[in-house]
Amino acid sequence: ANAMASALKDWKQKLVCVVTCDGRIIEGKLVGHDQVQNLILQDATERLYSMEEDVEMVPLGLYVIRGDNVALVGEATNWKEDLRAEPLQSIQQQVF
Repeated sequence: ANAMASALKDWKQKLVCVVTCDGRIIEGKLVGHDQVQNLILQDATERLYSMEEDVEMVPLGLYVIRGDNVALVGEATNWKEDLRAEPLQSIQQQVF
């Protein structure tokens, strides 16, 4: 958790990409987070992928993502807008 908190602190006010456990891909400017990695994104956009059409960008505005639904967070980079891909499936955490 300390590594995540440190990374989130470094990424504050930067554009990040979040993959959620239910398979959504959301990017936006990280404007806040708390100790359980709930994230607040400003000017958030969801990227919807399909094999039939180019990426669809759905504006979400100010958006909160619950920490228990965060699978992956990273700094956003340049994206190919004409990329076609299957949507992500839900991500299952395995407990050993």
